[in-house]
Amino acid sequence: MGSRLNPYISFDGNARQAMTFYQEVFGGELEVSTVGDFGSPDSPAADKVMHARLDTPDGYTVMAWDVPEGVPYRPGGAVAVYLGGDDGELRLRFEQLSVGGTVSMPLEKQAWGDEAGALVDRFGITWMVNIAQG
Repeated sequence: MGSRLNPYISFDGNARQAMTFYQEVFGGELEVSTVGDFGSPDSPAADKVMHARLDTPDGYTVMAWDVPEGVPYRPGGAVAVYLGGDDGELRLRFEQLSVGGTVSMPLEKQAWGDEAGALVDRFGITWMVNIAQG
């Protein structure tokens, strides 16, 4: 199979809600496993997400977890999730991801000829979208 590079996003207790939202936006199969599922059902963190994976029909994968107690949480951090291609569906994805969030750069034609935009979704995650023009 080789190697793959996928975003693995950290959340502070709301990974399940975020991944459910991303499933609504992108479709696909969502698997969520909690701390309780991994053998600690009596833990105060039993309902926190230890690992979530969304495999989309478009062939990409998004993963997430709720950071455990004692692990620093930096919402959004210094990384953006990039979504690019020539698919007109990307415009819809941009609109869906921006619901409840903030558009930092409207989706519009850029100097390099493509349509591009950026937003921070309602969970504090930065997304960059680039729609290639013919």
